[in-house]
Amino acid sequence: MALEEKPFKNREEVKAEVRLCSTVGTVFQLLSLLFAILGIIGDALNSTLGLETMSWFLLAIIVGISSVIPSMHAVVAKHLLGIEAESKKE
Repeated sequence: MALEEKPFKNREEVKAEVRLCSTVGTVFQLLSLLFAILGIIGDALNSTLGLETMSWFLLAIIVGISSVIPSMHAVVAKHLLGIEAESKKE
């Protein structure tokens, strides 16, 4: 998308973007939880479950931090949607 274009064409596009970002953020958070659980189980069993225990924990941290990106995008989109609604009321 070119910088001259408006970021959102209409209100429904913003709502769809917020839903998508919320879904992606939730999936990343659940994956992070799953990776942490796999790390805990692997450590408790003292075995490797495909990866070493520390690798599962590092993967959980990376995916957990990555879940912030779509969440922040959703927050900014909601903020822009709120600003638009307030400007239309005036």
